[in-house]
Amino acid sequence: MKNMKTVKTIILAGLLSVGLACGYSAKSTTPPVAGTKPTVTALAPNSMTAGSASFVLTVNGTNFNGNAAINWNSTAQTTTHVSANQLTATIPAADVTTAGTVTVTVTNPGTPGGIYGGGTSAETSNSMTFTIN
Repeated sequence: MKNMKTVKTIILAGLLSVGLACGYSAKSTTPPVAGTKPTVTALAPNSMTAGSASFVLTVNGTNFNGNAAINWNSTAQTTTHVSANQLTATIPAADVTTAGTVTVTVTNPGTPGGIYGGGTSAETSNSMTFTIN
């Protein structure tokens, strides 16, 4: 009988090591699912004269989460959520000193998952061009 316990222990240890080698974990994780993708439809204003003072940029669109951020050339701005269809941000004068174009997008941040993963991934809108004359 003692020999049978040894065989069972060896088999169990072998199964456990194979399972761990294959990536088994007691805590499986679920990857995040796609979040809500915002859409930008209009900028107001959509242009400014180089050297102007700071101004409030209004971004209109759809699917803006309460914690969405306006991105000015990929840099998130301090954003005020007016509604699911409108956001505002104050663009500093230092960002409109030189003529050119700026890319404006909106990002809905992801939501964290629980102990087993999940949540949603961050989603960024289409881009619109802001012109500095």
